[in-house]
Amino acid sequence: MKIFPNNDKLSYMGRIDWSNPQEPVFVFPCTLVVMRFTGNILKVYLKNNNAYWDNYLGCVVDGRYFVLPLPKEGSTSLDIDVKPSKNNEHKVTLFKRQDSCHEITFLGFEIDDGEQLLQMPRKPERKIEVYGDSVSAGEVSEAVKYIGQPDPEHNGEYSNSWYSYAWITARRLNAQIHDIAQGGIALMDRTGYFNEPEQIGMESVWDKVRYNPTLGKATDWDFSKYIPQLVIVAIGQNDSYPYDYMKEDYGGEKSLIWKEHYKNFVCNIRKKYIDAHIICCTTLLNHDKNWDRAIGEAVKDIGDQKISHYMFKRNGCGTPGHLRIPEAGEMAQELCNYIISLKINNW
Repeated sequence: MKIFPNNDKLSYMGRIDWSNPQEPVFVFPCTLVVMRFTGNILKVYLKNNNAYWDNYLGCVVDGRYFVLPLPKEGSTSLDIDVKPSKNNEHKVTLFKRQDSCHEITFLGFEIDDGEQLLQMPRKPERKIEVYGDSVSAGEVSEAVKYIGQPDPEHNGEYSNSWYSYAWITARRLNAQIHDIAQGGIALMDRTGYFNEPEQIGMESVWDKVRYNPTLGKATDWDFSKYIPQLVIVAIGQNDSYPYDYMKEDYGGEKSLIWKEHYKNFVCNIRKKYIDAHIICCTTLLNHDKNWDRAIGEAVKDIGDQKISHYMFKRNGCGTPGHLRIPEAGEMAQELCNYIISLKINNW
């Protein structure tokens, strides 16, 4: 029995392109679909659109975790292993492990004829939105043999949003998450690494669903579809490329321009979410402390009591490589404690 994407018993999370209700497109890390069903037969139908790296999906069935390799391009069906259960009921979570190195068009599930879908519970009331780079996306997080070391050679196989500090934080707080994170991205265009040599910054991505020019035309996001009580802005890590002007010339013109852009970016988020708490931060990944200094000054200049600057205990000096699972857990625990201390309304 085919289960089409617009079936009302499927539950979704993440910023999704719903322009075709029968072919929703998953772009951002942490985007997912969940289904409860009976029977021991399960297939998923999808189409992969590759920009770079090898691509993989994450899948959890009744608490068992799978990695599903994807073809570079085109439609495919994947058989998912389901073990018999006492009550013949199962839960599957299919999620995007990686950023816009690829897009997935979800085409539906298939279960055995005569079986049925079961009602999903309500989603958590708590909602988080994250704007970040590769660390927020969980890039290279599974390379646990390289804790505190530079990254190993890889082609996407170690990247997993499930183990990003962003999603760990959301799970620990029982919150939904929209993870607007892209590896290599900086705040402004023409800096950072994403889409090099014509770099695209978060200023050009934050209000989009689809944004990678390699994969098609950009599409806008309708902010009324998801109103978070908490926003995390973790940008400032890749902005030092190709020139680390905050380190070399803190009071210079480029540094001042960046701070103005940062303030405008945060204020634009405030205009969309007038009551949200906004936490501005960077991560444990090594970077010059002047970036955090600039963020702190920008937050102070904005002067909004619900916009704060948070510094982790090992901020900017925790690792020369991407955060592995334990380091992401360390960040998440600090964030959880800080978020709880904010006493957010309706949280």
